[in-house]
Amino acid sequence: MTTTSPQATDRTDPVHSQLQYHLAVFARRMEQVRTSDGVGALDRAAYLLLDRLERHGPANIKALADALGVDSSTVTRQVAPLVAAGLVGRVQDPADRRAVRLALTPLGARRLAEVLAGRAELARRLVADWPPEEQRAFCALLARFNDSMESYAAGRTGDWRGAAADRT
Repeated sequence: MTTTSPQATDRTDPVHSQLQYHLAVFARRMEQVRTSDGVGALDRAAYLLLDRLERHGPANIKALADALGVDSSTVTRQVAPLVAAGLVGRVQDPADRRAVRLALTPLGARRLAEVLAGRAELARRLVADWPPEEQRAFCALLARFNDSMESYAAGRTGDWRGAAADRT
């Protein structure tokens, strides 16, 4: 199966035409893989929320929304099924006993670890025949591309602060 389309070979702007086409194919195929083999049994929103809580610890809805570049109401909707499933719990904020923070539960940590391991194994399989330097270059370029998208979004909204800066 080929991934070349007439638009991807447009001679007026071949690199950018191919890039936009291959990004669309990439997004479609990632979703196909995620739903077909159980590797990404967590949807993207759940994965990013659990990952954020695992990396940075308990947080309130507003802090999560700011870090993920979404509205607080979106985080509230996304967190509800995670709380219901026991992956995220509510804990008292030590700075303000009236406030509540969300925290990864032990079950959530185990589920996230399973998903991370599955996704890492899938990535290893997909690039197994690539030389190590190409694997590292692809990762670096993809990270750079994500950072460019974050900067673009920040410039358009003026207040979007995605998680790219928090990958440490």
